[in-house]
Amino acid sequence: MAVNVPGLVAVIVFYVLILATGIWASRKSKHEEKKCPGNKSEVAMVGGRNIGTLVGIFTTTATWVGGGFINGIAEIVYIPHRGLSWTQAPICYCFSLIFGGLFFAKPMRTKQYVTMMDPFQRKFGNTMSSLLFIPAVLGDIFWSASILAALGATITVILDIEAYWSIILSACVIIIYTLLGGLYSVAYTDAMQIVFIIVSLWLCVPFTIINPAVADIKYTMVNELYQSPWIGKIEVNQIGRWIDDLLYMTLGGIPWQVYFQRVLAASSVSQAQRTSYIAGISCFTLSFPSIIIGAVAVSTDWNQTSYGLPTPSERHKSNMILPIVLQYLCPVYISILGIGAISAAVMSSADSSLLSASSMFARNIYKTIIRKKAAEKEVIWVMRTTIVLFGAAATTLALLTDSIFGLWFLSSELVYAILFPQFVCVLFIPNTNAYGSAAGYAIGLTLRLLAGEPFFQIPPVIQYPGISFENDTYVQLFPFKTFTMVLSLLSIVVFSDLASFVFKRKLLPVRFDVFKITHETQEVSATPVEQIAINDRNNHKLEPDKSHM
Repeated sequence: MAVNVPGLVAVIVFYVLILATGIWASRKSKHEEKKCPGNKSEVAMVGGRNIGTLVGIFTTTATWVGGGFINGIAEIVYIPHRGLSWTQAPICYCFSLIFGGLFFAKPMRTKQYVTMMDPFQRKFGNTMSSLLFIPAVLGDIFWSASILAALGATITVILDIEAYWSIILSACVIIIYTLLGGLYSVAYTDAMQIVFIIVSLWLCVPFTIINPAVADIKYTMVNELYQSPWIGKIEVNQIGRWIDDLLYMTLGGIPWQVYFQRVLAASSVSQAQRTSYIAGISCFTLSFPSIIIGAVAVSTDWNQTSYGLPTPSERHKSNMILPIVLQYLCPVYISILGIGAISAAVMSSADSSLLSASSMFARNIYKTIIRKKAAEKEVIWVMRTTIVLFGAAATTLALLTDSIFGLWFLSSELVYAILFPQFVCVLFIPNTNAYGSAAGYAIGLTLRLLAGEPFFQIPPVIQYPGISFENDTYVQLFPFKTFTMVLSLLSIVVFSDLASFVFKRKLLPVRFDVFKITHETQEVSATPVEQIAINDRNNHKLEPDKSHM
C-alpha cells in the first residue's frame, strides 16, 4: 500500500497537539492538588469539583460525541431500509442528558458523591456494589476497545496504513495524558477535540454535497433511484423494536460513570444541571454533519468515483461509509481534516471511559473494600495503574477481537437491564435493600441472556411475541430490553419489601440476615437525637482517611 504521507504527518501533528494540551492541563491538576492536599484522589477523579461551565459543556458533549456517534449515524442513514427514521442516537443522547440533568444530577451532586458507585455502596453494601461494578466497568472497557478498533479501520481507509499502528498510537497518547492530569487533562483535551470535530466535519460537508457524482439529497430523501430513500421507514411490525431501542438508548445512557464524573465535577448543582441540558442540545446539533454525509452516500453514483462498483453496501462496508465518503468525494486536504475529526471523537470518548473505570476501581473496590486505610497517594497510584491496565485491555481487544461492537452492545444492554433500575431505586425508592438489589440483578441478567444475541448468532431461549428470522438469525421484535428492565425494577422493590417483612416479623432469625438490613431498620426507627448521631457517624465514614496525610 502507498502510505498517504501528508495525511500521516497531519494526524501526527494533531496527536502532538492533543498530548501537549493534556500535559498543560496536568499542571492545573497539580496546582489544585496543592490547594487540597487531603483530597488528591478527588482532584484526579472529579477535578476538585472546580470544572468551569464552558469546559464542562465541552467535555460532557465530547464524551457522547465519539467515534461511534459520528460513524454510526452516517452508517444507519446509509443502510438500505434503515435510514434517518432509525437514526435514534441524536434524539436519544439529547434526551438522556436532559433527563440526567432533570432527575439525577441534583441528588448525586447534592450528596457530593465521587463516583456513580458511591450511592450503591452506601445503600446496598460492598457485596452488591462489587457485583454492580462489573457491568459498569465492562461497558467502559468494551466501549474504549470498540471505538479504537473503528478508528483503526477508518485510518486504514484514508491513510493506507495498517490499523494496528493507529490503534496503538491513539491508545498510548490517551493513556499518557489521562495518567498525567486525570479529569483536568481529559476535560481540557475534550474541549479542544470537540472544537476540532465541529470545524473539520462541517468543512467536509459542502465538498461532499457539490461533488459531481452526488445527486440532490433532497431528491433522494424519498426517491428510490439509488437505493431505499435515506429518510427511512418504520414498518408496523418494527414499532415495538423501535420504541425499545429508543428507551434503551435514552434511559440506558444515564447510569454511566463517564456522565456522572462530569456532573460531580461541577462546582454546584445548578451548574451540573445546566451543563447537562446544553450538552444534550449540543449532541443533537452535532449529529447533522454525519446525517448529511450518510445522505450523500445514498445519493452517490459510485461508478463515477474512483471507488467504483460494487457500492460500499454491496461490499459490506457500510460501517466505514463516513471515511469512504471523505476519501472519495472530498479533496485530499479535506479528507485529512475529516480523519482528524474522527480521531478527536475517538480520543474524547476513550479517555473518559478509561478514567471512569479506573476511578470506580480505585475508590469503590480498592479504597473501600481491599485496603480501607490506603492513603490518598496510594489511591492515586492505584488509579493510574488501572488506567494503564484497562487501556492495555481495551487496546488488546481492539487488535485481536472482531466482535467488539457486539460485546459493547451486550454490556450496554446489561447496564440498561441491571444498573438503571438499581440506580432509580437507590436514589428515589428509600425502602429498597440489598436483598431486592440481588434479586433484581439476577433476574435482569438472566432474562437478558436468555433473550439471545443476534450479533453472536446466539438463538434466544425465551422467544417473545413477534420474533422473526432475519439474515440467518432470530430477531426479537418485542420490546424485551425494556420489559427486562421493568421486571428487574419491580423485583428490587418486591423482594426488598419481602425481605424487610420476613426479618421485621422475625419469620427468620436475625442470624440469617446476611445483608444486615435489620440494623438499617433500627437506624430508621431511632429517635431524632439518635438519628443525628447516626447521620454524623455515616458522614464520618464517607470522609477521606486523614490518618496517612
